[in-house]
Amino acid sequence: MKDKLIGVLMGGVSSEREISLRSGRNVSAALVSKGYKIREIDIVSQDCREQLRGLDVAYNALHGVFGEDGGVQKILEELQIPYTGSGISASQNCMHKVKTKRILEKNGLPTPRYQTVADLSEVNFSAPCVVKAVAEGSSLGVSIVKNQDELLQVAAKILSVYKEIFIEEFIAGAEVTVGVLPLDGALTALPILELRPKNEFYDFEAKYTPGGTEFVLPADLTPEVAARTQELARQAYRALNCAGAARVDFVVRDRQAPHILELNTSPGLTDQSDLPAEARAQGIDFPDLVEMILLSAAVGKY
Repeated sequence: MKDKLIGVLMGGVSSEREISLRSGRNVSAALVSKGYKIREIDIVSQDCREQLRGLDVAYNALHGVFGEDGGVQKILEELQIPYTGSGISASQNCMHKVKTKRILEKNGLPTPRYQTVADLSEVNFSAPCVVKAVAEGSSLGVSIVKNQDELLQVAAKILSVYKEIFIEEFIAGAEVTVGVLPLDGALTALPILELRPKNEFYDFEAKYTPGGTEFVLPADLTPEVAARTQELARQAYRALNCAGAARVDFVVRDRQAPHILELNTSPGLTDQSDLPAEARAQGIDFPDLVEMILLSAAVGKY
């Protein structure tokens, strides 16, 4: 692989552009330290074929729309360029939170109950609940509703910004996340990271502001609950046909019952990101983690 040109795709056209630039620069530095030949590629348009031509491998450090929803994956497959992360179908399904939940349900995996909403007249849900955009990352387009009187107002506000929304049961419990990646020929769930945000929940500010969240690693769960959560993470990864590194987010009701919230097929790789912290707890330093993800690159995924 070290004689090949690795394109590190970063930036992008989503609301997570700045986070992606931070991820991409970290990836580039790690690969250079490992002796790889890289080209940083700042994606500024979905019409990016010419930027990608000539690459031997693409390291996808894009987040959100186009980078995580199958868009750039489709172009890379058309150009026959192997790339990191999940394939077109898995990317589409994981980016669309309702599709994710339907697949989880079909496979008997626990996820909070929910209702899709195309029109406010359809709302039939009781607070406390969570109103979410169907396809957005970094906890953007998410609001917790505690009062029934506020539900329609909050739903209307989010629906005015995003085309599709859904309402999800609010579960009080520990917010945890589990990185999953192929490691030494086996699908491995990394140590569980518990997130204790200073904000109401683990929102965009809490994710990317130093000091905005207390990280507990390993999570404060019993060994039995931790093992169950890690096994559910692996099952969800397989159910969604993920590839490379992914991250599975949970809420653990009363620290006893894990419920899957969503899967992220392009986990952040910034200095504040969850996956690198979990890898370090496994004894994997950042350059080694980046190299592992690179070596999982393939073309023609499901």
